[in-house]
Amino acid sequence: MTLIFDTNVLFAGLDRDDAHHNECRALLEDHSHVPRLVPASVLVELDYFIREHLGPIVHAGFLRDITDGSISIVELRREDYLRVREICAKYSDQDIGLVDASIVAIAERLNEPKIATLDHRHFSIMRPRHVDAFELLPSRPAAPERRRRR
Repeated sequence: MTLIFDTNVLFAGLDRDDAHHNECRALLEDHSHVPRLVPASVLVELDYFIREHLGPIVHAGFLRDITDGSISIVELRREDYLRVREICAKYSDQDIGLVDASIVAIAERLNEPKIATLDHRHFSIMRPRHVDAFELLPSRPAAPERRRRR
């Protein structure tokens, strides 16, 4: 069983001050979802937020997790980008961007029904090709998301 991670769960798992830290950290440490998959598009966004808000020590740990294989990076293929374009067009009224659409495209390609995200608003409305709806983990965020955009 695998689990595809969105930026906000990874960031919250690293940020001890985040309202969702404990539940996101638990997802990151849950070995029933091995491998833990991170789309390459998520890495760029996560890198920015870590450097901007958490500093060089956390950033070094993040890079270590990538190089030691703690997380598995999924590169986007040409067909994923074509699907991203379709998803962005279909949900243009919902402000779905490249990162969220790439998570959906990769989940579809890998036939993965679960996504680790705090963004239930976007991921609950998108309809993947391979299942009726995604199973979103954590199942319901415990507190409101932070105001900073992730």
